[in-house]
Amino acid sequence: MKPGARNLITDVAGLRVGNAEDHRIKSGCTVLLGDKPIVAAVNVMGGAPGTRETDLLAPDKLVQEVDALVLSGGSAFGLDAPSGVADALRAQGRGFDVGGQRVPIVPGAILFDLINGGDKDWPVNPYKALGRDALANAAGNFALGSAGAGTGAATYRVKGGLGSASVVLDNGTTVGALVAVNAVGSPLVGDTRHFWAAPWEMNDEFGGLGLPARFDPMQEPFCGKRLGEATTIAIIATDAALTQAQATRMATAAHDGLARALSPSHTPLDGDLVFAAATGARPLSDPLAETFALGHAAAICLARAVARGVYAARPAPGDLQPCWCDL
Repeated sequence: MKPGARNLITDVAGLRVGNAEDHRIKSGCTVLLGDKPIVAAVNVMGGAPGTRETDLLAPDKLVQEVDALVLSGGSAFGLDAPSGVADALRAQGRGFDVGGQRVPIVPGAILFDLINGGDKDWPVNPYKALGRDALANAAGNFALGSAGAGTGAATYRVKGGLGSASVVLDNGTTVGALVAVNAVGSPLVGDTRHFWAAPWEMNDEFGGLGLPARFDPMQEPFCGKRLGEATTIAIIATDAALTQAQATRMATAAHDGLARALSPSHTPLDGDLVFAAATGARPLSDPLAETFALGHAAAICLARAVARGVYAARPAPGDLQPCWCDL
């Protein structure tokens, strides 16, 4: 197992990612776009989620594929971002065909960043336009840290951010993760600069510090946010050919990555959610063994992506928290 060429979710061929942000309001959104419709699923483990069109991702529902997935800031206002994406995709002639009408399928999830120091006194909800702009920016390379949905993100001690990572398995299958880190918990061990995700780090991608020589894993956490003020939202993707049920299992396993990288995670105050996406380019030769390996890889990728997002965050005027690089 090794990182992909970019060490981004776009190492999965056929996927692009676009960011758009407004630094005045300290918020933004991120779009994962497939070159063609992709099988998608979701698993929600946090206690305070905010979502759009996640019910249709259940394996027993009619629509099995989506055109794009959206991660956005803005709390409930950010649910407008997928609408902007859907409008732009419809104009491109994409979407589920219903009697000659094209209906783009664009599930999304939001995080809370409304009290992060940005100016939220907007006259018109900005997220629909941000979604449209993020789609227009979709490419193989994209910014991490204080970008897209991670622009105004925060954690217990330091600014959060947008993170991504990838691995290529020994059989050639690629797995990638994309995450906006805005957690109640901390990505850092105690009062140190060391990341909880350190045991899974590859090529010193978030500083190479490892774990501290001494720390107390039993220390009770301090709750620095209120209900609805957090949420870490993520996408795990692969080029394997998965059913929606298999993709759901991969999303479920990927939550282990959040638990490894954030302490605590999946709290009543977080809306922790993982989407899964599968392009279907690589058929499974051994479904049981390969889905087993995909779940393991997904958790490793997501833990690393969390740390990379925090590591890449950069300071901006009006910030209420330091960045990791400031510690």
